[in-house]
Amino acid sequence: MAKRPLNGSAMAERLLLRARRGGAGTRSVSLRGMRLQRLPRGLASLPGLRALSLRDNELRSLPAELGLLSRLRELNLGNNIFEEIPEQLKYLNSLEKLHLFGNKIATISPSVFDGLEKLRLLNMNNNKLKYLPPEIHRLENLENINLNNNQLKSIPRELCSLQKLSELHLSHNHLTSIPEEIGYMSNLRMLCLSRNQIGMLPDGLCKLRKLRILDVAGNKIQVFPIAMEDLMLMELYCEDNPLLQKQPVSAIQEEEVWSLKEIAARFIFSHLTKEDSILHMAIKQNLEACNILSRKQECAQCGKGFLNIWLECVRFVNVRQKMKISRNVHLLPVRTLLCSYKCFNQPGQGFFGIAVP
Repeated sequence: MAKRPLNGSAMAERLLLRARRGGAGTRSVSLRGMRLQRLPRGLASLPGLRALSLRDNELRSLPAELGLLSRLRELNLGNNIFEEIPEQLKYLNSLEKLHLFGNKIATISPSVFDGLEKLRLLNMNNNKLKYLPPEIHRLENLENINLNNNQLKSIPRELCSLQKLSELHLSHNHLTSIPEEIGYMSNLRMLCLSRNQIGMLPDGLCKLRKLRILDVAGNKIQVFPIAMEDLMLMELYCEDNPLLQKQPVSAIQEEEVWSLKEIAARFIFSHLTKEDSILHMAIKQNLEACNILSRKQECAQCGKGFLNIWLECVRFVNVRQKMKISRNVHLLPVRTLLCSYKCFNQPGQGFFGIAVP
């Protein structure tokens, strides 16, 4: 008489029984694709477990005993039906890799991050996340985070304090901006922001000296930051953006009228470059003046400082010899600031004013 095929739960129990017979030497267990709605008992009897795969099931919760796997380093919960990150995970103090892709997770409890200090990889692609809690900064050893295909409208500044992060994936979300503090991610090598609604990249991006791959395709970017050429990119993807085109048109130059604050600021900037100890001392003693002068901009033509009154221009840079770039992009529009029409009208400077439709 033919034996009836085992269902998923029975198969899982048999696999766990076999693993328990292996004793403390069992390092890896896979219960993948068994359509499990709950886990069978017995995981706590595998204290030496290093890797556990529970992907491609129908799990929406985890048993409390899972938190006893103190030596677990990799846990795969992908393609289940979790609506939040299970609280039991905060007890997995040795966990280094956590896969939660393909679930229905909409919120993250900040307390989950308490015990995951050793986590190096977090994969939460294809969920329903609308925001990240600021407490994510507790994952100080994180090197790779994947948040593609969620519903994020912003990312917290605290995320930018993760200085060990080398890959940040945020494609296919609803982001409209990126924090200026992203420049603190000193080890970031890959940044993927494609298919969002980002209108302008922050100047802080250009501080990422180790960044090699930048993907901003399919956003609303017209022009790149001033110091874009400081980056040592190997690959830049920027297709499907409304990038400014090099199409000169005639324009009328309006008369420049500077405010008293602007005139005073430019006077101070010009004298700060000299050995004027009295002026330096006076400014240091005035916090309001220090705050105002800290917003100094520098003219790309003459190098002089200015405050609020400037000409926003663009220059077109050929970067094809430096990096791999999207095929349909021939010249990269880079934002440039000039202090006056005098500098703008200098012959051969290569700056173009931005036409407002």
